[in-house]
Amino acid sequence: MIELVHLEKRYKNAVPLADVNAVINDGDVISIIGPSGTGKSTLIRCIDMLERPTGGKIILDGEDICAPGYDVTKARRKMGMVFQSFNLFGHLNAIENIMQAQIDILKRPKNEAYETGIQLLRRVGLAGKEKNYPDELSGGQKQRVAIARTLAMDPEVILFDEPTSALDPTMVGEVQSVIRDLTNMDKIMLIVTHELNFAKAICNRVFYMDQGGIYEEGTPEQIFEHPKEDLTRRFVRKLRVLELKVDSPYFDFAGAGTEIDRYCMQNDIVPRTKYFIRLIFEELFFHILRPVLDHVPVLIMVEHSEQDDKTEVTVSYGGDKFDPAENGDGFSYKVLNSTVCSLTYHYDPDAKQTNLIRILI
Repeated sequence: MIELVHLEKRYKNAVPLADVNAVINDGDVISIIGPSGTGKSTLIRCIDMLERPTGGKIILDGEDICAPGYDVTKARRKMGMVFQSFNLFGHLNAIENIMQAQIDILKRPKNEAYETGIQLLRRVGLAGKEKNYPDELSGGQKQRVAIARTLAMDPEVILFDEPTSALDPTMVGEVQSVIRDLTNMDKIMLIVTHELNFAKAICNRVFYMDQGGIYEEGTPEQIFEHPKEDLTRRFVRKLRVLELKVDSPYFDFAGAGTEIDRYCMQNDIVPRTKYFIRLIFEELFFHILRPVLDHVPVLIMVEHSEQDDKTEVTVSYGGDKFDPAENGDGFSYKVLNSTVCSLTYHYDPDAKQTNLIRILI
């Protein structure tokens, strides 16, 4: 079992891990997902002590491996790391790459290390490749040799750092298949990956990392189908977000139009959808809300999903109940309601933004 207690890692100009807390049980297969730069790789490198944490504890089998005086080689013997760049020795062939650490660290006899290596090459689908050097192997084959090398050390914990990110798309499947086969070994596996379908299929837990820690965790169904937090939902649905906050009578409306155009261009949003976003902004906000609510801040949020190419616009504002269907410009509302897929209004007197309009384009 691994327990992370207020784990942090700080650099001079960045804090990838501010406060990480988690209990990882024996047999857990955990996918670690999140945007780039949110500390995913730093987390597993800290667990393996390739990066020394600047605060907190990592408790492995009851011992704090961050404690002063602790012999980190003791912890590393229980762990194996598979890197995105393979890290094979170019001057050694496949079987020698697998044998080296067994002989040097585990003190296994050469014949035993050789037999272990041959068996593991068969397991990862590379029987007959034992004499090939790294430059004679494809990227997928190199990564499978790296996995076999890790397994040869009999680790209790296997850490995968973006194991398919350096591969040609045609080779991703072969490595994923090998990793999927390893999940029945009853070992702790932590897998940093951007392949969300793979993450969903392979694990029993998911860590979504953001804002310096584990922002949300749960089962694959919870995280991918019913995320509780907005940042998680946006990430797993591949949402691209534009926020416009109108909180002043001097709001730059022309500049907002430019922001909408830039957002649509950057996210390859088709002209028809851009037209509807502009229509919502002009008809709903400019003609319906602003004449009546010129003193109330209004938040306009556009979310476009790369996953299903759908766009949703939400408009929220505080104050008393103001339903645009009943109280606003009737003509503008009819124009808007007749052109979008759906338009719903909800009032919640206990919410910070009491009025909410949700529009699906």
